[in-house]
Amino acid sequence: MRFLLGLFAFTSVLHAADSAGFKTLFNGKNLSGWEGNSAFWTVKDGVITGQTTKENPTKGNTFLIWKDGEVGNFELHVSFRILADNEKKFANSGIQYRSHVIDAANFVVGGYQGDMDGDGKYLGMLYEEKGRGIVAKPGEQVRVTAADGKTKLEVSGILASPGDIIRAIHFREWNEYVIIAEGTHLRHFINGKPTADVTDLDTAHAARSGVLALQLHAGLPMTVQFKDIRLKSLP
Repeated sequence: MRFLLGLFAFTSVLHAADSAGFKTLFNGKNLSGWEGNSAFWTVKDGVITGQTTKENPTKGNTFLIWKDGEVGNFELHVSFRILADNEKKFANSGIQYRSHVIDAANFVVGGYQGDMDGDGKYLGMLYEEKGRGIVAKPGEQVRVTAADGKTKLEVSGILASPGDIIRAIHFREWNEYVIIAEGTHLRHFINGKPTADVTDLDTAHAARSGVLALQLHAGLPMTVQFKDIRLKSLP
């Protein structure tokens, strides 16, 4: 079955950030309200910047955590740019939501993630960091259940092809990530293109609230940047 996003719903997402009720989470000057390893996270040219180099690698994935509350039902808009500063063109990051802090001292977070990478292979998918792994690949509509203690993933529709998603991406430039979480229903959009639609009914693992954080992935040198971070609470 192929899932088609209705025109009304699509238009409402594109223009939602213009409506009332959004809170700005980044002041464009410093990391007030956020906490992470200052060896990797800074503000450069008015944007949040996570960066590793050959001389300054991170041993594991490290996160910048929003400290001014948790998120439950919400709509989040974030502008991002990801750069592979290496010959293999590897870069990976993500936006954690409804997540939990696993290791506060080392800024390690687990939970739902709006994934992103440098070549678009994973961009827009729903990944569960330190959990179930890939929940929905880019472009998939997925229903998650559990039987006999095991998670079951059922692809119930296709939102967009991988090629459609890649054509919507501005590589090495700024893009907009939108995440909408309402109860068990989780949706991701990149530049207005739907990239993941998940109904998570796996009660042993599904999260209804938790922290918001930004990821800098371990590995080869890379840079990820974020700005225009706006959050709206939903009923």
